[in-house]
Amino acid sequence: MSRSVRPESATWTATAEKVRRRTARVAVVGLGYVGLAAARALCDTSFHVAGIESDAARLRSLRAGGLQPELRQALAARRLTLSGSYAALARCDVALICVQTPLTRLRTPDLSFVHSAARRVAEHLHKGQLVVLESTTYPGTTEEEVLPILTEGGLACGRDFFLAYCPERVDPGNPVFDVANIPRVVGGDDAASARLAALFYEQFVPSVSVVSSARAAEAAKLLENIYRCVNIAMVNELKMLFDRMKIDVWEVIEAAATKPFGFQPFRPGPGLGGHCVPVDPFYLAWKAREYGMRTRFIELAGEVNTEMPEFVFAHIAAALNERRKSLRGARVLILGVAYKPGVSDTRETPAAPILAALHAEGARVSYNDPYVPSYDVPGTPALRLKSKALTPRLLARQDCVVIVTDHPGYDYEFIVRHAPLVVDTRNATRNVRGHRDRIVKA
Repeated sequence: MSRSVRPESATWTATAEKVRRRTARVAVVGLGYVGLAAARALCDTSFHVAGIESDAARLRSLRAGGLQPELRQALAARRLTLSGSYAALARCDVALICVQTPLTRLRTPDLSFVHSAARRVAEHLHKGQLVVLESTTYPGTTEEEVLPILTEGGLACGRDFFLAYCPERVDPGNPVFDVANIPRVVGGDDAASARLAALFYEQFVPSVSVVSSARAAEAAKLLENIYRCVNIAMVNELKMLFDRMKIDVWEVIEAAATKPFGFQPFRPGPGLGGHCVPVDPFYLAWKAREYGMRTRFIELAGEVNTEMPEFVFAHIAAALNERRKSLRGARVLILGVAYKPGVSDTRETPAAPILAALHAEGARVSYNDPYVPSYDVPGTPALRLKSKALTPRLLARQDCVVIVTDHPGYDYEFIVRHAPLVVDTRNATRNVRGHRDRIVKA
């Protein structure tokens, strides 16, 4: 629950005035896709941004040309700086913490990156500074984990500095929605922090909804992702059921989607990938145990979605068997190892367990992905692969081609025409006219 409303202090007013004039300097801690998206939106709105990245290899990559054109321009115009040092925080009025929040090997929250970033911010924390956590996490993280670290030096939150939570809402590869046109949710550790954070985000996003606390904002982000996780699990389970019933799940979804109310279509796939939907629900499931509850929907959805790569693997083996081919020794080409179309991110990609399972059974695996030039399959040291050029000869030499990620630019007529067998996990071949006997839906 938010603390009582305090009158705006001189410290608050001074920072707010810089924010309004857009003369406030902003540090973005963590230059992954979330941090870079925030930095771009801020630079586009005339803020000066200090980008801080502790991963030396990533920092080198960004400096060597890994920035988007808008950020390269901002770097040339000195509206953006890149550094591995946190010293710039001492000169910044706002610090955004945009670091990763993965799961441990035991599927529990790993807040080590948040803790590390908060400690470095605390070393340079000064009066008037606004600190905002954007990383997705469980309700209570801002108050229970970040706040104690920031107050160790004696500064008081809501009086000397300000702390809020504003969950990232970035959809990599989405050509329609970007930081600049997505509404945001803000929750403060206290009322003054909430007001200052809302004022800050109002400078570069279309609208801001202020909720009662950082906990409420943290919970809102998890609800967004759990909603997707549970509904995707539902259609994935129906996909497996309808497959046994010889019903095309894609046809059923499109038919149901003709209803103009009370239904939103979700589409099945070979499994869930990325940093959010497969990971974030487990943050809440873990926290729920502290309150003596099991989140059964979340856990069941996770189980169903985790089963999908095995479902795909079974279809590959069955399709080869029907053509009198053994999985052992078969050439299998995976199309797409990124977790979603149009991006290079391979975190939690369903391609990984599919490749690992095929390799374990003796298949000769390879892949093509226009966004991922090389890929080391996690947990399988023998699979250090490079993307193959998608040529008629490569396709013709395969025993099976598996569409895992339906990247834009793939010519499915071309793929089906040259490949002897295509296992389609995304309904990507729905408009292919010829050679339908070569296509197996999975």
